Amino acid sequence: MKISFAKAALPAEGALVVGILENRELSATAQQIDRQTGGLISRALAASRFEGKKDQALLLVMPAGLDVSRLLLAGLGKVADIDAQAAQNFGGNALAQLLTAGDQLVTIAVDEFPGSSLSAADFAANAACGAKLRSYRFDKYRTKEKKEDKPSVKKLTVSLADSAAAKRAFAPFESVIDGVFLTRDLVSEPANVIYPESLAREAKALAEIGVDVEILGEKQMKKLGMGALLAVGQGSEKESHLVVLRWNGATDDAEAPVAFIGKGVTFDSGGISIKPAGGMEEMKWDMGGSAVVIGLLKALALRKAKVNAVGVVGLVENMPSGTAQRPGDVVTSLSGQTIEVINTDAEGRLVLADALWYAQDRFKPRVMVDLATLTGAIIVALGDHYAGLFSNDDDLATRLQAAGKQVAEPLWRMPLDEPYDKLIKSDIADMKNVGGREGGSITAAMFLKRFVKDTKWAHLDIAGVAWAKKDGPVTPKGATAFGVRLLDRLIADNYEQK
Repeated sequence: MKISFAKAALPAEGALVVGILENRELSATAQQIDRQTGGLISRALAASRFEGKKDQALLLVMPAGLDVSRLLLAGLGKVADIDAQAAQNFGGNALAQLLTAGDQLVTIAVDEFPGSSLSAADFAANAACGAKLRSYRFDKYRTKEKKEDKPSVKKLTVSLADSAAAKRAFAPFESVIDGVFLTRDLVSEPANVIYPESLAREAKALAEIGVDVEILGEKQMKKLGMGALLAVGQGSEKESHLVVLRWNGATDDAEAPVAFIGKGVTFDSGGISIKPAGGMEEMKWDMGGSAVVIGLLKALALRKAKVNAVGVVGLVENMPSGTAQRPGDVVTSLSGQTIEVINTDAEGRLVLADALWYAQDRFKPRVMVDLATLTGAIIVALGDHYAGLFSNDDDLATRLQAAGKQVAEPLWRMPLDEPYDKLIKSDIADMKNVGGREGGSITAAMFLKRFVKDTKWAHLDIAGVAWAKKDGPVTPKGATAFGVRLLDRLIADNYEQK
């Protein structure tokens, strides 16, 4: 879907979206239309329960007195509550109402809203961003689909007085949206298409936009001593890989980077501790953390972010076979610490253990954030709205939560206290990879903490938010790419050179 910005004017075709404030307060454009049509909007509001509350919508087909085929009245809520996220939700919800309606052109009319924290240009840019995010579809494998089920919208025009300012404000969003869409694509692909080698190739393609990409195979990792990561993939016919992505956008090439580490289990059967059959097909997205890191690096490169950033993703497939690791095995990690594998379905932390150690040992980052669809326990604790945040640094945790709030990717901080660490004590090794059912997401984070030195570090457990089971304002059902916009905002607000 193409996005454009134009001078304020009523369109001569397609569908038109007009915002209505709470308590049915008409915007300037809505007032103009009401006068032009002899009170069409006023009559429609009087005959409906639409009151202009946020997320409300009222669709009028073939409105008399207008050249458009559809007029969508979209609720804005209270003017004091109109912020960037409200504008994005407005754009996303509006597009969702019209995406398959039949029109190829949609126009969103934007006015100034006195009392709002956003200018018309910023509102327009955010509305366009929300609509673009909501337009995502993964349909490459659909060969038979009814015409009425296919998106009809080809172009979205946002009209306002200062269209040039809106176009400038939208430009930074485009790069981040490209990163989000890459992540959604990777997570949506089935495991017979995305496996360690093919995912590494997808990451390698970022070299075309200036990202330095290095791929380590099993021989190299074995030589380094990555026994924990390699143990996870030893039951699969697919070779494991470690991919290192570097974006050097800071003026000083020697400036310590910000590092992002992603869990990339391209399919998680559970290994010998095999998962139940029901829902196992969803385990194609157990590489969600690695996809977020790859999408983030694409976004940073496309927008020429003035920061040095490193991404490290461990890519494995966890399969049961005669060569798979067994419950009770002891493996030696890159750090030299030994791990008793109690449950082979607690494999992501083994991958991250070596990836975390490698990232901090080689790159000496100023901060380090890992992302992983790590535990079902975090879903029990937080559901599908918040991701779990664990950190050894209060300032980093605060910055992450602030960034998440700005882009509606909220984080809830969880404890990292000593009593939980005792739960992963092993009788025969330095630690075991699970600590029982109680506090499962916390003991998983405590496990990771043992592979963090003095680096400021945060762990994001995104198991509950990486995949949406229903549509959201800017996220269609399926892969969400939760984390790409959050981490881009973290960098822009805290680590990028001004």
